[in-house]
Amino acid sequence: MEGAAVVKATGGRGKGKGERKKAVTKSIKAGLQFPVGRIARFLKKGRYAQRMGTGSPVFLAAVLEYLAAEVLELAGNAARDNKKNRINPRHVLLAVRNDDELGKLLQGVTIASGGVLPNINPVLLPKKSASENSPSPSPKSPKKQKK
Repeated sequence: MEGAAVVKATGGRGKGKGERKKAVTKSIKAGLQFPVGRIARFLKKGRYAQRMGTGSPVFLAAVLEYLAAEVLELAGNAARDNKKNRINPRHVLLAVRNDDELGKLLQGVTIASGGVLPNINPVLLPKKSASENSPSPSPKSPKKQKK
């Protein structure tokens, strides 16, 4: 038994110690930043349905990621308009309320420390003076003119 080689059985798991593949998450497979596995766990724990397809957490993660990216982009633009580097709740509110579709989606939502949209009713604004509207004063009725 001098030349016998010792072969250890690995149980069908490849080459053994240290040669494990890097885990590929569902989020990476789907090309998303939002956690697909965590959303799947929440959907299962929430008992929203007896059965759940494998594509539903991927779709939900994609929709949530899109909405987050949209709100962040618009809020970033609002922050830049106000000459700020950081997004604060006011910028989020301005972004959401000035966008038609996001405004409709978040119609009943109150954003803490967001304030309100700047809006002054035209009735409350000061009226233009008569001298600005007509440069030369003319009589109202052309019948009688003073001589």
